[in-house]
Amino acid sequence: MNNKTKILLIDDEVEFISTLAERLRLRGYAPKIAETGNEGITILTNEGFDVVVLDLMMPGLSGLETLKQIKQIDSSLPVILLTGHGATKDGLEGLRIGAYDYLMKPLDIKELINKMSSALKNK
Repeated sequence: MNNKTKILLIDDEVEFISTLAERLRLRGYAPKIAETGNEGITILTNEGFDVVVLDLMMPGLSGLETLKQIKQIDSSLPVILLTGHGATKDGLEGLRIGAYDYLMKPLDIKELINKMSSALKNK
């Protein structure tokens, strides 16, 4: 993973995702934000990304539904799910659908970067 790595962040928690994007930008990555699953799918259809970080708990198009659509667009694109509220079951369902891995919120930025790096090596 290098500083040209393009990351699509999909999460309805605007403050969380803005802060995460800024922290990744400061580390040299190129994050782009989508606040809904539908917005994320639209962006993904028009631009290429190296990895997607996707929240599971979103209103409207759920994280799992968004994941299914992402995999239809690009089955090899690594997707790392974010889950909170002890939603391990949803994380495991995401892995079954094709996610690379999942992390619990609150997020450890180093852990996220390690997962993204590992996902890209295994792509």
